[in-house]
Amino acid sequence: MYPLSTGTPRGARPLSAVLPLICLPPALLLAQPVGAADPITTLAPITVSPGAASPLEDVPSTGSNLGLTRRETPASVDTITRDQLDERGDARLIDAITRAPGFSNIAHPGNGGSALSVRGFTDAASVMQLYDGVRQYGNLGVTFPFDTWSVERIEVLRGPASVIYGEGAIGGVVNVIPKKPMRGPVENEIQATVGTQDTGRLAFGSGGSIDDRLSYRFDLSGSRSGNWVDMGDSRNLAVSGALQWEASPDFRARLSYAQGWQRPMRYFGSPLVDGRLDDALRKKNYNVDDAAIRYNDRWTELSAQWTPNAETAVRSRFYHIDSDRHWRDAEYYDYLPASGRVRRSSYTEILHDQSEVGNTTDATFKGRLLGLRNQVSAGFNLSRSTFKHTNNSPYSGTSLVDPYDFDRGQFINAAGTVPRYRNKASQYAVFAENQLSLTDKWSLVGGLRYTHAEVSRRDLVQGQPAFDKTFSHLGWRLGTVYALTPGLSLYGQYAGAADPVGALLMLTPANSRFDLATGRQAELGVKQTFWGGKGDFTLAGYHIVKKNLVTADVTNPSASVQVGRQSSRGIEATLGLAFAPGWRLDANASLLRARYDDFTDSVGDTAVSRDGNVPANVPRRQANVWLSWRFLPDWTASAGVRYVGSRFADRANTLELPSYTITDLALQWQPRRDTTITLRGFNVFDRHYVTTAYYNATQWLYGSDRRVELTVLHRF
Repeated sequence: MYPLSTGTPRGARPLSAVLPLICLPPALLLAQPVGAADPITTLAPITVSPGAASPLEDVPSTGSNLGLTRRETPASVDTITRDQLDERGDARLIDAITRAPGFSNIAHPGNGGSALSVRGFTDAASVMQLYDGVRQYGNLGVTFPFDTWSVERIEVLRGPASVIYGEGAIGGVVNVIPKKPMRGPVENEIQATVGTQDTGRLAFGSGGSIDDRLSYRFDLSGSRSGNWVDMGDSRNLAVSGALQWEASPDFRARLSYAQGWQRPMRYFGSPLVDGRLDDALRKKNYNVDDAAIRYNDRWTELSAQWTPNAETAVRSRFYHIDSDRHWRDAEYYDYLPASGRVRRSSYTEILHDQSEVGNTTDATFKGRLLGLRNQVSAGFNLSRSTFKHTNNSPYSGTSLVDPYDFDRGQFINAAGTVPRYRNKASQYAVFAENQLSLTDKWSLVGGLRYTHAEVSRRDLVQGQPAFDKTFSHLGWRLGTVYALTPGLSLYGQYAGAADPVGALLMLTPANSRFDLATGRQAELGVKQTFWGGKGDFTLAGYHIVKKNLVTADVTNPSASVQVGRQSSRGIEATLGLAFAPGWRLDANASLLRARYDDFTDSVGDTAVSRDGNVPANVPRRQANVWLSWRFLPDWTASAGVRYVGSRFADRANTLELPSYTITDLALQWQPRRDTTITLRGFNVFDRHYVTTAYYNATQWLYGSDRRVELTVLHRF
């Protein structure tokens, strides 16, 4: 419980002889160097306006270490910029991410409030989340970052990303990039928000040069809200800072620290009544009076970058991550038709103590190979993680309450909360990528990553080792990009990746005998800039197959075998268009068909086939639209629409969560150059909708009611 994801990678077959040629050692590339910009330097996000560069020329750090633009990358990569975060007003990170193409929100307290679904795959074992390019190893639910104030941009990569980040990214990757120290005068900003549901937020940021070599960045933000359900109060606080030293024009080092404290809503959803939603229960919270959810996360990093010339860049980062999490709740709620009461069960107390140290180092070189322009990146990653799980298993205790008028009662702890096990993981990986320009219009991009991990578990109750398991996997990617015209490019990609069959740092003795689940993706797409740079358009079609899922043995339903398979295929499109003076449209849409090709559930003592069924929490259709209009020099009106199609709450496909559409509006006034006042309405038509189901498939979580907020931002 509370890893909130599943999956496990296994070895993939090597590519054909083409990829070794593309990934030749860097020494061959230095024979004929050519001038180029530093491929590692992070570029500022580009905002499209008439006459401005296209977002397709943005250089994301996610998806490749080669410093490729979005147009040059043979994959689906999108960026949510700081300007877009400010305009849309998404304070919660998950709200901002799910405006990106194909991503939907499946968060609940059990997965840390951060789980996502994309391209038919769900949760932390298939959709990886990074903080400034670093993953928290183990495929657990991620609880930091959670607030967008300190975020410079969010980059999303749809589809497998094992070549860059290792196992656990068959569905996609989200990379949250914080604000960094910048050279120049010190600039400060303060923001205050008040709103309905007793909401209040306050944030401060500052950055600039201390002297000719030192610069800094500091951010502090906090919020609290009563939210839309009974006993729905939440609060959080986040602080981050970085100090950068530029020792010389070609060497710089940065020390960064971030910490977040959360007390999220103690809300686990509403039970279905006779198999249907009862809107009269929408604001009821059936948790106990002394329930608690707390997260405390700390990230520390020391990084350095050396660029001895325009063709070479080397960077290294040492990092330390700590996470402490605590849940104490009554989590399962079932409506009993015979008595008309709600049964509360699964009185659960769980504590996570997670720690990780690691290093990632890579180098990028530009040169020529066989007379052709070429660039290569190679590196390694090392990490060591520990995870202690404390709980009150078997989570017993029940109580019956009236659905409408009840005493919350106190937490029942029948078994007692004690440390149960400690898992450790040591992993190393080596990786390489290469881009070979066959002509000025045609390039090949390939990559390999070999990952080796050792996971062990110690039973703290028995005081003895439980297992010691080794995993290894070879991830790969081969892609090509062809520029038909300077503004129109076609691309294709074929990639292999892997997922764990469960959160590796919560791996059970039963699952330790299984290998990693492996996947393949084929993707074709087009990326285009048109109308003199005022518009940009992307279209992608893909097919993903994931094998070696753990399913019930048809001959012995109480046992499991690793023979399952699921697949997905779909189409995704994005459009950005400045179609008239002062007007800007951003839109995306996705169509998806996901299914189990070979999967068996154990229901009681019977093996039940789920072949042809749709995996839970996977919407078949999604769309996002954001329209803004600067109708006066100091006034901007904007509107956003989010549509999420129907999803199933269970693998049997008997419970269907209805589709929903919610609308957000904003009116922004800039009375002074340094001050902005914004009035926002979220879910302005007060649509009652559900975002996901809990582990108990008949227990669904409602989304927020209508909210209105007033925000003042001042820079000085």
